Amino acid sequence: MSSAFKRFQFSDQMLNAIERINFTHPTLVQERVIPKVFKKENVVAQSETGSGKSHSFLLPIVHEIDTEKSHTQAVILAPTRELAKQLYQMTNELLESFPEISAAAFIGGTDIERDVQKASKSPHIVIGTPTRIKDLRDKGGLNLHAVESLVIDEADLMIDLGFLEQIDSIASTVSESCQFLVFSATIPEALRIFLRKYIGETEIIIIDQPKNKASIHYSLVPVKGDDKAGKVLALTRNITPYIGLIFANSKDRADELFEYLNSNGVNVGLFHGGLKPRERTKEIKKIRELEYVWVVASDLAARGLDIDGASHVINFDIPKDIEFFTHRVGRVGRGEYTGNAITLYTPDEEYLVNALESKGYKFVHEDIRKGELVEIKSRTQRARRKRQEGNLESQLSHRVKKPKKVKPGYRRKMKYELDTLKKQERMKHAKSRKKKR
Repeated sequence: MSSAFKRFQFSDQMLNAIERINFTHPTLVQERVIPKVFKKENVVAQSETGSGKSHSFLLPIVHEIDTEKSHTQAVILAPTRELAKQLYQMTNELLESFPEISAAAFIGGTDIERDVQKASKSPHIVIGTPTRIKDLRDKGGLNLHAVESLVIDEADLMIDLGFLEQIDSIASTVSESCQFLVFSATIPEALRIFLRKYIGETEIIIIDQPKNKASIHYSLVPVKGDDKAGKVLALTRNITPYIGLIFANSKDRADELFEYLNSNGVNVGLFHGGLKPRERTKEIKKIRELEYVWVVASDLAARGLDIDGASHVINFDIPKDIEFFTHRVGRVGRGEYTGNAITLYTPDEEYLVNALESKGYKFVHEDIRKGELVEIKSRTQRARRKRQEGNLESQLSHRVKKPKKVKPGYRRKMKYELDTLKKQERMKHAKSRKKKR
């Protein structure tokens, strides 16, 4: 039985459920959110992917379900079908220890009338996408008036995907006593307005985790010119992941990279928002059954696809929004797993690397040498060396005698003399460093 979770006064039944899913210690977000949920307080938590936030609301919600009540007691909204399915799966894992509690998922892409019939049975816990939940309410299949807890997960992504109107409509239906549990990686202004409307001024719980997770190795790999696709191909040929994700900044970029890797014999899948619902479901099944070694994805996957045991992430493009970078690399190094996050960059992307480093990310500079990633000098060291060589050349050029009359081959002769002087200066510098030691 998980003793670390006893402090929350969970029942033995819940502690057994926690032990079954192999949780040993609560995460930071669970430490701060679970007590507030038990106190029936509204919660707004700013927490990143991989922080354990899903169970910070699932555990207390399941624990507090009153099976003697026949109405729906909790509604959990997710921005994508994939995320809704994952939350439903997590809920069912807990409900193996609570067979008396019912849960249902409503995600669209299925027969609406069948969903209306299923919703009319008033499952204790309802999980779904905003559009389908609103449609079920409008058709009279889902009664939201007695809902006691409304969860809005990945709220900033909800806004990005245009679901704020549907969420607003759903929120206006629940009772004034309903508890709001809102989780978001960022708190944009549109979300602040929504929060003020429904729950007033509430403390935002900010889970300030170190950018570099101990379980993830962060590599920064330089690319000369614009041959990023060639570099990715080299990486896929020299790395054998459990399963690896390769992120591009757009669907078009993802399509191009997928075609290139596929044509070069890489076992690769494709997952982005441009796929039709059935195609996405089919691809997710293949990904989870490890039919692919690598998957090229857009940022939709970073927020809505959880692959247990993913070992490698390659950032083919560096996202301009740092939050997307956080969500991408958060696909690996989860739970008891370790992971590798490899970021490619070209000289014109130095400013994006600077932005990541300014936010606290620290990288190991690496490149492929003889079939493996090995550490190389940092980009600042390489840049400093180039500057030093440039300065050295300007300092020494006056010591090379220029002929009064230009003769054939003089340029070659001058370059040879200058290179000889530069070599001598470097040798002097090396000797002086040895003496200092």
